[in-house]
Amino acid sequence: MAISERALAALQTHKNPKAEMLEGFDPHLPRGAMEKGLWVNFKEAKLSNYAHVNPIAKQTNYGLPYRGSQVLLAYDKTKLSQSDVPKTWNTLTNWIKSNPGQFIYNRPDNGGSGGNFVRRAILEANGRDPKRFTIDNYSESYAKKTLPPAWTILRDLAPYLYGKGSYTAGNTQSIQLLAQGVVTMVPVWSDQVLQSLSQGGLPETTGLVQLDDLAFCGGMSQITVFTNGENKQATLKLSDFLLSSNIQSQIIEKIGGFPAISWEYIADDLREKYKDVVPKSIPTFPNGPWDNAINSGWYRNVVPNLKS
Repeated sequence: MAISERALAALQTHKNPKAEMLEGFDPHLPRGAMEKGLWVNFKEAKLSNYAHVNPIAKQTNYGLPYRGSQVLLAYDKTKLSQSDVPKTWNTLTNWIKSNPGQFIYNRPDNGGSGGNFVRRAILEANGRDPKRFTIDNYSESYAKKTLPPAWTILRDLAPYLYGKGSYTAGNTQSIQLLAQGVVTMVPVWSDQVLQSLSQGGLPETTGLVQLDDLAFCGGMSQITVFTNGENKQATLKLSDFLLSSNIQSQIIEKIGGFPAISWEYIADDLREKYKDVVPKSIPTFPNGPWDNAINSGWYRNVVPNLKS
């Protein structure tokens, strides 16, 4: 934040910000920066690969998505055939109830895979509409209206989870239970599970799938480029290079990320391998005061007797 604030001050005094690019940064910051022209408008920057960016990954013209992660379902293909894998929220919850003890998620305050499973229940209870939740619209009264229906859904599922209502301590522990064959399916972060598969932490018989009706939450890391950077043109060339098919394929293979470009521009073998996790949507859920409301609400209403 300090670098961006310095660059904004430099823009107003026509000085060199001594910076070119920020990685993983929100172009809405500092406040008023976009309006004052601090960030490059990538829609107008004439990058040769910009047209390849997946439309659902774009949040603003001033941030360039280049990699992402999203919560998925990982499952044991020796126990569950690909044709029977649930691909909607209703078929998932029905599968959990029909296969007691074979699903688990982590406590929502201890990892995003379980946290986003809880948030998917919240979205399901609110018309599958992510736009109903923003940082600005949080209030205690609104939370009391929108969250309780999700607590009902999750309480109803609890007796059918592993241990009749057990929850792992984090993302890694869920993956470990799957790897050990203790459970058949768990929610996982895409980058973490892809790395685990590539490093042998999970067997090749592990399948991955995304929900079709509304995907689990995720997000894209964005690049921002200063309009007043001394080497702006070279920085834009680097930005364009990061969107090339070769680099985007390596994001999948090397770091377990999701590509920012549409999957049609990814190598054929990778596209076929991960066809079941190609997202039709990348919903997001705001942090801020919603985090505490969700975590505390889950403990009070879903698992009031859970021992730490």
